[in-house]
Amino acid sequence: MSKKRKWDDDYVRYWFTCTTEVDGTQRPQCVLCNSVFSNADLRPSKLSDHFNRQHGGIAGHDVNSLKHMPTPSDQSETLKAFGVASHEDTLLQASYQFAYLCAKEKNPHTIAEKLVKPCALEIAQIVLGPDAQKKLQQVPLSDDVIHSRIDEMSQDILQQVLEDIKASPLKVGIQLAETTDMEDCSQLMAFVRYIKEREIIEEFLFCEPLQLSMKGIDVFNLFRDFFLKHKIALDVCGSICTDGASSMLGENSEFVAYVKKELPHIVITHCLLNPHALVIKTLPTKLRDALFTVVRVINFIKGRAPNHRLFQAFFEEIGIEYSVLLFHTEMRWLSRGQILTHIFEMYEEINQFLHHKSSNLVDGFENKEFKIHLAYLADLFKHLNELSASMQRTGMNTVSAREKLSAFVRKFPFWQKRIEKRNFTNFPFLEEIIVSDNEGIFIAAEIILHLQQLSNFFHGYFSIGDLDEASKWILDPFLFNIDFVDDSYLMKNDLAELRASGQILMEFETMKLEDFWCAQFTVFPNLAKTALEILMPFATTYLCELGFSSLLHFKTKSRSSFNLSDDIRVAISKKVPRFSDIIEQKQQLQQKSM
Repeated sequence: MSKKRKWDDDYVRYWFTCTTEVDGTQRPQCVLCNSVFSNADLRPSKLSDHFNRQHGGIAGHDVNSLKHMPTPSDQSETLKAFGVASHEDTLLQASYQFAYLCAKEKNPHTIAEKLVKPCALEIAQIVLGPDAQKKLQQVPLSDDVIHSRIDEMSQDILQQVLEDIKASPLKVGIQLAETTDMEDCSQLMAFVRYIKEREIIEEFLFCEPLQLSMKGIDVFNLFRDFFLKHKIALDVCGSICTDGASSMLGENSEFVAYVKKELPHIVITHCLLNPHALVIKTLPTKLRDALFTVVRVINFIKGRAPNHRLFQAFFEEIGIEYSVLLFHTEMRWLSRGQILTHIFEMYEEINQFLHHKSSNLVDGFENKEFKIHLAYLADLFKHLNELSASMQRTGMNTVSAREKLSAFVRKFPFWQKRIEKRNFTNFPFLEEIIVSDNEGIFIAAEIILHLQQLSNFFHGYFSIGDLDEASKWILDPFLFNIDFVDDSYLMKNDLAELRASGQILMEFETMKLEDFWCAQFTVFPNLAKTALEILMPFATTYLCELGFSSLLHFKTKSRSSFNLSDDIRVAISKKVPRFSDIIEQKQQLQQKSM
């Protein structure tokens, strides 16, 4: 780390004053144009160069002459008294607003001084004239300034979220997942779900690198230290939804063991979004071999640049829609379903290309049995993609997600009965290529066995099942048969009273289920708390998956050493920074440093 430079009062001769950041870093600020420079520029040669080039002046002013000038903060306070924003305020506001947009669009910090500001100055000169250009020139948009602004906005957003967490009337839900960026650095991302003003809010919490290893203890320490750092008790967490390798973030992982040791009553859920992995584990040998053949074919085409170029040229020549194949990836299961569909629909053309390249994959790929297996896998993964897509939304709770999974698994017996009768209606790709009874017989036996194994695996892994009868009032307290509730249940009277209210019935019919129960906190707090404790836990790590997509925009080859925690918070948080508060605090710090 480079040494931080210190302010010297003699620097005022160049018409500069000192601003001090929250971390104690001192930065020079020009009194004439309000531009703020980096700590590295805190030296006479840099300050003198700016004064002479930008302001055409001659250095040589002393401390006393500068002290007699009204400070920017004094001018600002005078204007505020008359209800007018000072020139300095508008410059700061513009600087913060641009930094906010820069982070939201996931752009590099240098885009301001290298592209946006020069373009804006040219436009101002042509359209508005030189006076407007001079005003625009004063807006501080250097790389360091944008970085500083984003850091400050990030801290303000985080402070808002932490305040909401502390004020939540119910324990919060956490969504936690891990990924590896382009520099092979593991990033742990977390989102939080809490109650605020009769509404369930989902917000970004943090994205932090795992510095040394990815063991459960490392994940737990990072997770716990975040709450300790911000002086929030860990028991504010009522549930955690995890995803990833079982050794680290799975339901029976070391991380979960540490969490339960610290918080014995916490609810742990595993992401229900990607059931594709279970399909792979239950595939019979022949189906598994067919899937691996598909992977090898794609790697043969995409993994070698000459093959890929020839493949694209070949498809352009014959006018086929899909000229680009998706890479097979273990962590993005939805791509696997799309791959199988594309491979099946381009089967003949890919087969020709493999022949043209004299690939040793031809024999396995053009085998009739392989094509039948490919058709079944494409159909099955298409069903799984539709299931996953139905759960890919914000606000998804465990009750709704498990209802969707349960409905999916309940289709298996119907599919099995149809397949026994050689009816492949539910598998259209397979139905398209089955031309003889012999082909139908051998694949039908494999499908029936696989669907049975898959059904058993789903039940065991996701614990599929509806709420018990006595708790179904949470889903609909008005149509629920209250006789299922035991007379000793203390909240039965509250439930009966709620059912008798026509106004509450109207609210139930017009509001989302979670919002309805949030609205009942003031009238029926016990009912609302019981219902929301079941609805609060995350069912998927969908928000983390979206966050990882944003992470790809930040961590690129040109920004590989970039610390993205603050930028990604500003980019994906729903919170808006409190600009007026940030500017006021900054001006107070500047005033103290003068």
